[in-house]
Amino acid sequence: MPTATEAPRIYPALRYKNAARMIDWLCDAFDFEVRARYGEADIVHHAELTFGSSMIMLGMARDDDYGKMVGEPGGGGGKSIYLAVDDADAAYAKAKKAGAKIIQELVDRDYGSREFICLDPEGNVWSFGTYWPKAGEKA
Repeated sequence: MPTATEAPRIYPALRYKNAARMIDWLCDAFDFEVRARYGEADIVHHAELTFGSSMIMLGMARDDDYGKMVGEPGGGGGKSIYLAVDDADAAYAKAKKAGAKIIQELVDRDYGSREFICLDPEGNVWSFGTYWPKAGEKA
């Protein structure tokens, strides 16, 4: 059975029409760091971006079996990634400056989180907030 102190086991995976450009944008706008990138020039077969101890995986949208399962970027709904941050106001300012489309302005929630929601340039939904649940702590 997994434990709360081990490395994460869940890694959101995204497809982008222009994965090379989005890697640069995500690093600039959301402070991700590139851990790995496979492909040549503007072709990105697979990349791993870190955010603290967390990670996402991404690659180019392709018309392969997996691409047919996950669909096109920004389409189909039901997809969102939440990032726990120390300072939601600073994250908001950086995302907005980088051109993220803000779809929910900064708000203080009754459960103590300060958060906002935005879209990246290819339409994926990103939520940022100060609510930071930890697997090893009681809810």
